[in-house]
Amino acid sequence: MYAMKYMNKQQCIERDEVRNVFRELEILQEIEHVFLVNLWYSFQDEEDMFMVVDLLLGGDLRYHLQQSVQFSEDAVKLYLCEMTLALDYLQSQHIIHRDVKPDNILLDEQGHAHLTDFNIATIIKDGERATALAGTKPYMAPEIFQSFVSGGTGYAFEVDWWSLGVTVFEVLRGWRPYDIHASNSVESLIQLFSTVSVQYSPAWPKDLVSLMRKLLTVNPEHRFSSLSDMQASPYLADVNWDAVYEKKMEAGFVPNKGRLHCDPTFELEEMILESRPLHKKKKRLAKNRSRDNSKDSQSENDYLQECLEVVQQEFMIFNREKLKRRQEEGQSEAGADDASGDGDREAEAGATDDDAPEPEPDPEPESSSKLSMCGSVCSSPGSC
Repeated sequence: MYAMKYMNKQQCIERDEVRNVFRELEILQEIEHVFLVNLWYSFQDEEDMFMVVDLLLGGDLRYHLQQSVQFSEDAVKLYLCEMTLALDYLQSQHIIHRDVKPDNILLDEQGHAHLTDFNIATIIKDGERATALAGTKPYMAPEIFQSFVSGGTGYAFEVDWWSLGVTVFEVLRGWRPYDIHASNSVESLIQLFSTVSVQYSPAWPKDLVSLMRKLLTVNPEHRFSSLSDMQASPYLADVNWDAVYEKKMEAGFVPNKGRLHCDPTFELEEMILESRPLHKKKKRLAKNRSRDNSKDSQSENDYLQECLEVVQQEFMIFNREKLKRRQEEGQSEAGADDASGDGDREAEAGATDDDAPEPEPDPEPESSSKLSMCGSVCSSPGSC
């Protein structure tokens, strides 16, 4: 069972979101982790682009907060550890997520956390810095606003750890450490971070407060921003990180399997109001082809048609199942070569391990093109 997301090509073109969709696809094709919502397939038809991803039935943390769930400290501690491993992995892949928040952390049926939505993620390598004002304001790190106002040196992976700190604080307390809203100006937020102190709960253990202070440090150079930093925290000293990775740690909050963990009214409205529902696609496409064959339609909106053709050509088709199969076949062939060569090498005088054949490289994912990455492109205003 998978979840499927579909995006109308024409709407993406009109909203200037095609580059974001392509960037998300390119990133998701190259990564896989136990605490991410992983991409399995991507494909397209004339109207839509499709992404097939892991199905997480436990709902997102925002939904549960809105349902007044009181998360225990142990439950949130596990989320913190699981997101730490996810962010550490993304950092190893040179990826800044830029939108870590309760809305983008989904629970599976056992209650384990998974990070989703790479719509505004970016890749930085070789000491590069990102500069775009991208993210959701209440969760964005101070240096993102500072970079936008003053230019400066930009920002890097530390911004995701700030967002994690804000998220953990909110899930524990029910409100965020700073009273920030989308309407706040960037200048006022810079002033806020320099004047307002975070008020931590007196009921929290001292080690937890100490760790939160490290995540919510305004200066990114002094902020906790790696797995090794987190492991050094006394609050996480007793954590078995291998058990966390293998999902052997029992979750403190397990979603009710008998319930739909989303707003069914909202979902139903979305289905009813959908202007291009999937179940009517076949009839609609047939009508479009008939209309496109007429001379009148060929002359109207040539620019849109040209854009649609570019999207069609540039879209990246992906099949993780096929990719895994090829990798396994490559490894088994390499293993067979090693086995068949053992006898020969034993017979050779002075033979060494250096004589062993090199394993075949992993095949590249199927892709119609490789798009260049741009760290300076912001998300659509709606996402921000």
